[in-house]
Amino acid sequence: MKAVRFQTFGGPEVLEIVDLPDPHPGPGEVRIAVRAAGINPSDWKKRRGLMDEELPQTLGHEAAGVVDELGEGVADVAVGDRVFGFCTEGAAQAELAVLSHYAPVPPSLGFPAAAALPAAVETATRALDRLGVTSGGTLLISGASGSVGSAAVQLAVVRGARVIGTSGPGRHAYLRALGAEPVSYGEGLTERVRALAPDGVDTALDVAGSGILPELIDLAGGSEHVVTIADFRGAQDHGVAFSSGDAGRAVHALAEIGELIESARFSLPVARTFPLSGIAEAHRAGEEGRVRGKLVLVVGPSAGGSR
Repeated sequence: MKAVRFQTFGGPEVLEIVDLPDPHPGPGEVRIAVRAAGINPSDWKKRRGLMDEELPQTLGHEAAGVVDELGEGVADVAVGDRVFGFCTEGAAQAELAVLSHYAPVPPSLGFPAAAALPAAVETATRALDRLGVTSGGTLLISGASGSVGSAAVQLAVVRGARVIGTSGPGRHAYLRALGAEPVSYGEGLTERVRALAPDGVDTALDVAGSGILPELIDLAGGSEHVVTIADFRGAQDHGVAFSSGDAGRAVHALAEIGELIESARFSLPVARTFPLSGIAEAHRAGEEGRVRGKLVLVVGPSAGGSR
């Protein structure tokens, strides 16, 4: 199969499309013919050598496609079914991928939109679970307009929470449409939040990792009411919980998100798609930080990419 790989750390130019042996599913797993694979910031962090030291490396933890091989004991899907989910081997950006956790593609979605879901939905759900977000509470999300942030906004609203979200002014209308009350990030954030919530908030989620954990702790009334997914060092310095998949993933989110999508209570926009051969261009677009929405690789004979 064709797959994305790099043999040295560096810029997007180190990414290659190579031939690798076809993978096969283990017990409880399925193999899919990949039709789309999500791209995440962790991909370029790995490519730069900031996360894993081993070489060579493949990329991709989320994908959508058509089941073409079943592992032992799998009875909830059949060959030919459309599914999306997680590739724990980190090799989803390929023509074939083994999924360890999966769910049916929501009927209204195409493969690119389905491939955009797993990482954002699971990360947001895991953080909300950790914070205990429920009906009646007020949640502050720092970095609310990105993929994970916008997922967290919508999922918290579904739970019945009031959501205040930070973003640049240009994204305030988008956050309002999702059900959040927007505030601008930057100097004076605490005062702007207190103008909306004079007594502070019940919980706070840091998605942006922009060094504002002290402000979030103050607004939430203590470090125990704050979770970050983006500031590991800050979490250590300020006694804040750092949420990562290493401590267990909220895979139940995959099976739950379909109903929310079909009832128009959740959406996650795909900003751009690229063919597998356009992986370097996709990394450049992501690292520039100007893309609003998810970047997705489209795989298969009809994949041409679009802007």
